[in-house]
Amino acid sequence: MKENVLVIVKPDGMVHGHAGHVLTRFEETDLKLVGARVVRVTHDLAETHYQHLKDKPFFDELIHFLMGDLHNHQDLVLAYVFTGENAVKVGRDIAGATNPEQADNKSIRGSMGRVTTKGSFENVIHVSSDPLEAEREIKLWFTPEEIAIDIFKTTISGHRKVWS
Repeated sequence: MKENVLVIVKPDGMVHGHAGHVLTRFEETDLKLVGARVVRVTHDLAETHYQHLKDKPFFDELIHFLMGDLHNHQDLVLAYVFTGENAVKVGRDIAGATNPEQADNKSIRGSMGRVTTKGSFENVIHVSSDPLEAEREIKLWFTPEEIAIDIFKTTISGHRKVWS
């Protein structure tokens, strides 16, 4: 089934220069790149992105991590949108397990991630967990004009496309 997936190179991946490698790994699949942008992560964006984890004890650390506060204030991330058959599964297979120590060593997280001495996961990338979450995330991180093809329904408001 054709799906869309959001992939974010997190601050730890940016600091260590992994953005190009992540892009290459995804482009080696049958997925098609349809959107890419450099994003400065605000507190509001990070909170909204991880809203489903708000009740977890690690929520605040996760927000500060995504904002780059734990990586020399590297507050820029690289967000990609890919589309294709089973895009979420393909993306999650490339990423590997959330915990880098449990990830296959051929995956991005297994080969580039680490667990810090404080127990935090530096796992390089975020990949949408399912197609519905991918749609929510893509609409949060991108405007319709920033996606090369129409992947979701849009309407015209003034002179701009907006998500429906």
